[in-house]
Amino acid sequence: MALVACSQFTPVLGAVRENVDRSLELIREAAGRGAQVVVLPELASSGYAFADTAEAAAASEPATGESVTRWHNAAAELGIVIVAGFAETNPDGAPYNSAALVMPGAAPVIYRKAHLWDRERLIFTPGDDLPPVVDTFVGRIGVMVCYDLEFPEWVRIAALAGAELICAPVNWPTVQRPTGERPGEVVRVQAEASMNRVAIAACDRGGNERGVEWSGASVIVDADGWPLALTERAGDRRRPAPQPTTAADGSTLPDRIDPATTIFAEIDLAASRTKRIAAYSDVIADRRTDLYERYSR
Repeated sequence: MALVACSQFTPVLGAVRENVDRSLELIREAAGRGAQVVVLPELASSGYAFADTAEAAAASEPATGESVTRWHNAAAELGIVIVAGFAETNPDGAPYNSAALVMPGAAPVIYRKAHLWDRERLIFTPGDDLPPVVDTFVGRIGVMVCYDLEFPEWVRIAALAGAELICAPVNWPTVQRPTGERPGEVVRVQAEASMNRVAIAACDRGGNERGVEWSGASVIVDADGWPLALTERAGDRRRPAPQPTTAADGSTLPDRIDPATTIFAEIDLAASRTKRIAAYSDVIADRRTDLYERYSR
């Protein structure tokens, strides 16, 4: 069994050092409660709602920079695995929307988000490599970022590479949904986990940043796709109320910082190695690749 935590908080746009300070407080709290793996949000060091590439670049750092180094040092000190999102400097152009996996005794593993959501493609450079699957003292951990989870091929690639747990820093904006339904992103994480029989920990952010209302819907699911832990908003089946972005006088409201929250779940990672779902059914062995290869586009 592995104790996994998602430490959800509200990064302040552009306040890199302060955001990392806050993340380290949460990491230490989670480790103090026994967490062996701690996942932070997408772009945890920088915030998200950049106006343009120049603003994002100003909040970016190389993978050898202060943010990843401080997370790496904390992982070594606490004896844990940390997966955190950051804006990564790109000497050849727009920065990357990246995630770092850091742990004791090993160099940081950096993944660059391959599937850019909406305006992200105006701000960032997409990654051009597959999601890494890393051997850790806890188990085999795959890494991807937010919108990557929406692509069944991407989660399947990590599962085929032997991932027992996928850690995904995410920033999920609030969207309208029918009353009685959980946020769609939570439902899709459950589906991806069950289709591949792999546990997933998705750490969201909270707050309102430049008019974007964030879901605050962190969730940890097991290999059957059932939630083991989720924030109150991840399990909230009420229709989300529209949030005002302007004051009565027409001025823009300031960004809102929500209280941080950390969810914990004990996960049996060995279950992710068992792909059989019935006496004669196996979600990996039963694939008809002989047919699928007829359509590759």
